[in-house]
Amino acid sequence: MTKKARVIAFYLPQFHPIPENDKWWGKGFTEWTNVGKAKPLFKGHYQPRVPADLGYYDLRMPEVREAQAEMARGAGIEGFCYWHYWFGNGKELLERPFNEVVDSGKPDFPFCLGWANHDWETKTWTATKVTHKGTMIAEMQYPGEEDYILHFNKYLKAFKDPRYIKVDGKLLFTVYEPNKMPDAPQWIKCWNQLAKENNLNGFHFVGVCKNFRVTDAETGKLKLSRIKSLKNSAKLLFNEVFDRGFDAVNSRGANRANVLASGNFYLHYFRRFLMKCGVKVILRSDYKDIIRHFYIEDDRQENVYPTITPNLDRSPRSGSNTSLIWHNSTPELFGEMIDKALSMIEYKQPEHKILFLHSWNEWGEGNYMEPDLKYGRGYLNVLKEKIL
Repeated sequence: MTKKARVIAFYLPQFHPIPENDKWWGKGFTEWTNVGKAKPLFKGHYQPRVPADLGYYDLRMPEVREAQAEMARGAGIEGFCYWHYWFGNGKELLERPFNEVVDSGKPDFPFCLGWANHDWETKTWTATKVTHKGTMIAEMQYPGEEDYILHFNKYLKAFKDPRYIKVDGKLLFTVYEPNKMPDAPQWIKCWNQLAKENNLNGFHFVGVCKNFRVTDAETGKLKLSRIKSLKNSAKLLFNEVFDRGFDAVNSRGANRANVLASGNFYLHYFRRFLMKCGVKVILRSDYKDIIRHFYIEDDRQENVYPTITPNLDRSPRSGSNTSLIWHNSTPELFGEMIDKALSMIEYKQPEHKILFLHSWNEWGEGNYMEPDLKYGRGYLNVLKEKIL
């Protein structure tokens, strides 16, 4: 059976206790802690979201991982892109589930890796009461080539695994913040050389990239010129990633869609004014409007891989403090988003007909495919209908 797209789902390993989470948020904290206690912030707001078939699972359990793979395979998903957290100098977090997938050989389901190369701070879950707000838990560092080699060797077993997903015969590897890497070209050169030394055909590096951004990638400061250049900003942003040596970009349309759905003035000026005045602001957009503005012509480029997103709702993590919420998402509307995404990749080479699904299980941000009590397997079923 020929699929219309190679759907690769980002996978969050946050659903098991680790000492760092125990220390900062209390014994046994996982992503479920905030998901379970989320409350609706306005009339019709779908919260809390309660998992159905898999329940409030623990990713240390192999039967859970098997069930996830079975669901994903049935819906036409090619494989999972597991986020891994490597902070430099051998420091990792949340590595256990993926390590067990590799070491056990199960589930027999394709995978690749995504490097979540960002700091870990206590402000991540602002809905959770924490004594030391803004404290750094693990700082992202780039020590240099010695650490690049250490990082590569740590995952060499995974790279050699026959389940590892490839594009054009090369290992697919995504980076969350490609522009934050101080010497990306050197890292790319190093890893490709190490791959060849280990009889691998090199990497297909993909940088995650917003197709619209009004802030400077390194300083985070507003660049007002970009607010006025919605048509041109994507090409500029994509080229920033390509210039660093990446083979492709994963295009993310949320920023652009939020701007066009909410309006520049409200999103970037009035909302910031209210926040400075101590007023809690909920950024709420209708999912229909998000779909309309999510994709751009540049997503049709051969080396640009669009995103499909079933929903977005950060309120379990942030509470009423500047929550970002897409309202009124349904499986049927998600089907419309998939149709638009498929039109972006229709004429690409089969190897490059890639759609990144954001995400498989990001329950704390409302973008998940796993069954819940309201829609059951509705989102999985519509993906299967559109892809297979």
